[in-house]
This record gives sequence, structure tokens and C-alpha cells, in this order.
Amino acid sequence: MPNAHDALPDVTWRKSARSGKQGNCVELASVRSQGVAVRNSRFPEGPALVFSVAEMSDFLADIKGGAFDDLLGADGVAGVAS
Repeated sequence: MPNAHDALPDVTWRKSARSGKQGNCVELASVRSQGVAVRNSRFPEGPALVFSVAEMSDFLADIKGGAFDDLLGADGVAGVAS
């Protein structure tokens, strides 16, 4: 969706309680009959990606299963090689 703010006016966006204070966060919203929308919290009027429930479920299962752990360095920071 090109403009999350206009295209999804009635959704409730939320971000993780673990989000940093710098505001570099991803926000999620449940979108009826479509699934889950994802946007950048620093640019709420920007685009949103909408994933089906099945796609989001698979993604979360992969995260929990460690499928993306190799993207983090030894110290847990993205882009830092171990």
C-alpha cells in the first residue's frame, strides 16, 4: 500500500515493547480480511506491506526457529560479522 496512513485509517498500529527509544521501529496492525500490515514507525505516512495470516505465521515460525540468526553478528548487531 503506497500510503499506510490513508489506505488503512481505521487500524490500530502497535510496536514491540522492546523497541528502542530512538524510534527506529517496525509497527504492525491487524487488517481485517487481509492479514497483518507492517510499516516504518518513523514514516507513518509512507508505504505499508500487507501479509496474509499464513505468510505472517510462517515468518514468525521461521524467526522463532532461528532461520534468520545468521543475519546477526556474534554481538547480536545486524551487519557485524562474528
